[in-house]
Parts: sequence; C-alpha cells; structure tokens
Amino acid sequence: MTTNIAIEERRLTIAEALREAIAEEMRRDESVFLIGEDVGVEGGFGGAFGVYLGLPEEFGHERIIDTPISEKVIAGAATGAALMGMRPIADMQYSDFLFECMDELVNQAAKMRYMSGGKLSVPMVMRAPVGATNRGAQHAQCPESYFIHVPGLKVVAVSDAYHAKGILKSAVRDNNPVLIFEHKLLYGSKGRSMAGGIELTTHVPQEEYLFPIGKAVVKRPGDHVTIVATHISLYRSLAAAEELAADGISCEVIDPITLNPLDKETLFASVRKTGRLVIAHEDTLTGGWGAEVAALVADECLFSLEAPIKRIATADVPLPFAPIMEQAVVPTTERIAATIRGLFR
Repeated sequence: MTTNIAIEERRLTIAEALREAIAEEMRRDESVFLIGEDVGVEGGFGGAFGVYLGLPEEFGHERIIDTPISEKVIAGAATGAALMGMRPIADMQYSDFLFECMDELVNQAAKMRYMSGGKLSVPMVMRAPVGATNRGAQHAQCPESYFIHVPGLKVVAVSDAYHAKGILKSAVRDNNPVLIFEHKLLYGSKGRSMAGGIELTTHVPQEEYLFPIGKAVVKRPGDHVTIVATHISLYRSLAAAEELAADGISCEVIDPITLNPLDKETLFASVRKTGRLVIAHEDTLTGGWGAEVAALVADECLFSLEAPIKRIATADVPLPFAPIMEQAVVPTTERIAATIRGLFR
C-alpha cells in the first residue's frame, strides 16, 4: 500500500535566504563575521531591511559588530580584517553610501592581491541595497556600473531568494572581494504594494547548496528576442514577456546574476538563437552596465543580429522623490514591452 503525502515547498524571501546563508557560514567558519551600522542591536530591526534578525542573539557582539555611522570605517576595517585572514561580511545600509569608501574598495581591497603578486588576498563580502523606492536621489541609485569597471572586484546582482542564498555562500568562501547588490523592493513578502504584487518568495532547499559566481540563469526560454535584466527590471521583463507571448513574440529572459565576471557564453548563445537583444536595468542609461553588454554582443554576435540592440534604463537624471516622477524615469513593464514590439515593425 502506498500513500501520497504532499510535501510543502519551503519558500523564503530574499531577506530570509540571506539571513540563513550568513548564519550557516558563521556556524561553519569562525573567521566569518558581520560588520556594519545597526546590525547587532539585540531585539532590534535586524539592520535596515531586517536581514540580520536573530543573529546577534546567536553569535554575540564579538562576531556581529556595530560601527559608528562611517562607511570608511566599515570598509577599512573589513578590508584589514580580510587581509589578516578573517572573512568579513560588511553591510552598507544603502548602496549610495559606497561612494564614502571608494578608496578602501577601489584602491585597497580590489588591488591588494595583484600588488602583492598573489601573496595577499581580501576575502571580503560587501552587501549593498539598491533601487528606486521613493527615498529620493541619495537613497535610490543603482551604482553597479561603477564597480564592474574595477579589476579585482566581483560584482553580483541577486533577484530571488534561491540564488541570493547560494551565491552569498559562494562569495563568503571566495578569496576576492565580492560586492552583492540587492533591490530594496525585493526583500519582502508576497504582495508588497511598491513591488507591484510580485511573488517575492522562491523555493530554497533545506540542505546546503552553493551557486557559482559567474553563472547566468535563463528565467524564461524563448526564440525571438533575448532580454537581459536584473533586480526588479527582471520581473518587469518577465511580465512583458508574458504579455508579448499573446502577440506571438517569444522572449528569452536571462538573469545574469553576476555582472563581473559576466557569463558571456549563456548571453552569446541566446543572442545567436534569437537574433535580437534588449537590456533592462534601473541604472541610468549613459555608462550603465547594459552598455558593456551591448558592446560585447556587438563584438561577438554582430552578424547574428536582426535588429539594433536596445537598452531600457533610468533616465539620466537624479532620482526624483515624488512617486509619480520616479515612475516616469525608471524602466516599466510597458516601456519594455513597447521597445520589444518596436523591434518587429
């Protein structure tokens, strides 16, 4: 006699998945510690977006370290600790504040391994929330492109809980500095109004797993156009793909996950199949990471293209504070769908 017992799928938010990854790595390796502003307040909010809830109670203040409001202190202490053999996870409450510690990241952490001929390494993770969320021009940027320009830094943009957990664990074990960018609207649970009702939980296995840095994922297979997108623009691209399917346009949607090193093989294979490329991101248009993707495809897949490469990005303006103005300048599902329709006219 057999019985069919339904096993409930374990679904987590990105915040929950990141918390679980950090806890697992801290239990596994005593050299892993967390450093940042408001990360270690027992009974507190768990950092700016609730990622660290419960960690101070388990690991104590020797490994969950609160700092003054100084990004230079956070990045400098993390870089120094990594050089001495520790594996810090540094929290930057908003990615906009990375500009306060550019010397520590760009001139120190990124270059030490090269300058020492490989004798030194900087196994450091820096987490930084991005994205337009009605917080104004100084708390809403997507600065990933500044850092893909820097040799020695690995740059990651996670968009769902499964990959957030797996790649954070890989980043902690990597011997190079890794910046992980997460969109603020994607931390929470299903139905968050500002995220447009996106399903923000995904299946996350109970057992340990890693996801490799430098590997992209095809989120939706298709035949007529390739869309490369990150963060909330990924979900808007998937929504546009669903809408366009009704018109007979088959979209292949790729989440690059790692922006540096980029998974060129997956990207090129898709473009050679579809003949068209659209890139969607919330970074500004000029000099955004989409420009680098467009240049790579133009170099390697030019004769496979049946239409011009299109980029859909935030307008080249400081992010407005007013919600209606913010939505007027960031990529939307409607803009993505309209741009793709234009490729077939």
